[in-house]
Amino acid sequence: MATRVPGRAATATVDGAGSITGWSAAAERMSGFPADRVLGRSVFALLAGDPPIAVLRAVVRREPFTGMVRLVRSERDPVAVELAIVPVRTAGSEPTWVVSAQPLQPLGADPPPIVEVPERTRPEDLARSRLAMLGAAGLRIGSTLEVQRTAQELADVGTEDFADFVGVDLLEPVFGGSPPSNAGLVFSRVAQQSVLPGCPESAVAVGARDVILPESPMAQVLSSGRPVRTDMRDPIVRSWIEQEPRRHESTAEFGIHSLLLVPLTARGVTLGVAIFLRHRSPEPFDDDDLVLATELTARAALSVDNARQYTQQRDTALALQRSLLPARTPRQAAVEVAFRYLPVSGRDGVGGDWFDVIALSGARVALVVGDVVGHGVPAAAAMGRLRMAVRTLADIDIPPDELLTHLDDLVLRVDLDELPDSTITWAGGSVGATCLYAVYDPVTRTCTMARAGHPGPALVGPDGAVTFPELPAGPPLGLGGLPFEAEEFAIPEGSVLALYTDGLLRASELRGDPTLGLDGLASALAEPANSLEELCDRVLSASLGPDAPSDDVALLLARTRALHEQDVADWELRRDPAEVAQARKLAAAALAEWGLEEAAFVTELVVSELVTNAVRYGQPPIGLRLIRDRGTLICEVSDGSSTAPHLRRARTFDEGGRGLLLVAQLCRNWGTRHTPRGKTIWAEQQL
Repeated sequence: MATRVPGRAATATVDGAGSITGWSAAAERMSGFPADRVLGRSVFALLAGDPPIAVLRAVVRREPFTGMVRLVRSERDPVAVELAIVPVRTAGSEPTWVVSAQPLQPLGADPPPIVEVPERTRPEDLARSRLAMLGAAGLRIGSTLEVQRTAQELADVGTEDFADFVGVDLLEPVFGGSPPSNAGLVFSRVAQQSVLPGCPESAVAVGARDVILPESPMAQVLSSGRPVRTDMRDPIVRSWIEQEPRRHESTAEFGIHSLLLVPLTARGVTLGVAIFLRHRSPEPFDDDDLVLATELTARAALSVDNARQYTQQRDTALALQRSLLPARTPRQAAVEVAFRYLPVSGRDGVGGDWFDVIALSGARVALVVGDVVGHGVPAAAAMGRLRMAVRTLADIDIPPDELLTHLDDLVLRVDLDELPDSTITWAGGSVGATCLYAVYDPVTRTCTMARAGHPGPALVGPDGAVTFPELPAGPPLGLGGLPFEAEEFAIPEGSVLALYTDGLLRASELRGDPTLGLDGLASALAEPANSLEELCDRVLSASLGPDAPSDDVALLLARTRALHEQDVADWELRRDPAEVAQARKLAAAALAEWGLEEAAFVTELVVSELVTNAVRYGQPPIGLRLIRDRGTLICEVSDGSSTAPHLRRARTFDEGGRGLLLVAQLCRNWGTRHTPRGKTIWAEQQL
């Protein structure tokens, strides 16, 4: 017989391969081995003779163990110890055991032989094991905001030192982010784990729907919200199993004898049921096991509910953002476009990236790409406000630099309205954004661009050469008081203009080389492609690789077209009332040359009204231009005055005020745009 020697306990840690990774000072004193002699060695090398089978089983099966063994201190001086092995695991690491050795003092002259290692663990060791399992569960369950992965983490933890099989069934509405109804009896198996490879005892495959009977124990657990401990002797269980052939065959084949059914309940909502089974372990579940399973399931349920709510919020933000982004681009002849939008897949949620294609007067087109700081519904809502503001400002046809100035004022006003503190910076304000705004004119084949803290565009020439036009950076939107500058570039027909958000380059930066972003983008754009759609996919593949984007990505590609001389007629007119008749004749002749005689009457009337206004109220130089753009005929009259006309309803005895009203009635659309030399009045009619 032997007794413990007080105050001499030694501890060590052992990794999943059985190698010693930690060696305390007490272990050095008791064994006589310094740490540098044992670290990295197998724990079995320190045991006298063959390792006891229970110790070997504890390490292989990762079970707790307590028993007396003989520790090698020297061949002539072995020491009897009481060895305790407790598994402890941390998230994302290999299993680790804490080994506690307590030396035993023999009663008598000679040390007694080592007694047989007991096969059963003591209650205090079981309690220690359960505490270790709860600690591991707290670290491992809920590591992500994904419903399926959280459920699988519960199944993995539950089968390591507790049950022989764990299945997690969730009600189907959970996957859509909505709270489930307790009246439903349709589950989906989202995760399972077993001590046997491949989970052969499972009657339901992962991802399959499981329709349970109303009188089954699972239905009772779902309706009551309370866990159930039972076995195959229960008449209710036997009746349920016998009515379902798959479960009946599995129970008989694998000898399932004990089960726990625990509801996954969080915030008053039952999300599903966790099933714990034993068939290899002979001991049935007891009340303490039910408490442990309930605690494990409660932790998992809270994580599943967090994932459910996150899914709901993310889906809401994604739906809001996609509703605010263009589903298709407008019909226009200036450019051919293709676009991609990839929302971030991480827990930050949907961001505020956006793009737009806006048809402008004179067959021109505006290309916009922007990025709102932040993620989630607020960022998507702010993005929607900015996109609508850009469209409104584009409708009045102001230059890109002036548009960004107005947009900057808008963002600053939003910040001042939402935050009472007037000391607001872009980084600390409620809305911060970047934007790139470009206007391409297919008649002059020029593009005017301005940016507000946004990455500059890439330009692919007709020969495949890729350049990055130099643009003044401009401050991000929301700073206020700083100017924006626009640059005009000549762009040959057939060139491709690439606009993007910084998420396209950030993936390369995260891989360690900031230059890879632009270099990879240039390489992808330079390769020939059959279409812009194919080029979009290639750019995303080259820039992002196989990984999901770490930030939202918006990509807009535009291949430029040109309106040639045969589609444009342009004349300069004198400021003379006699020029009105001459303008009508010139317009009629151009329409006859284009084969559009049926549009001559309306066109002559529009030309007459617009030229008359320019001659009467405008300043030289006065010009007339007709543009044939597919099914649209555009009439433009320009002059050197900045005063714009406005539409009004003339009274009965008014001598004027009816010209623009007549133009508005005859044409599909009309408007005014200001230029550096004055203004242009334009009118579009559908052919």
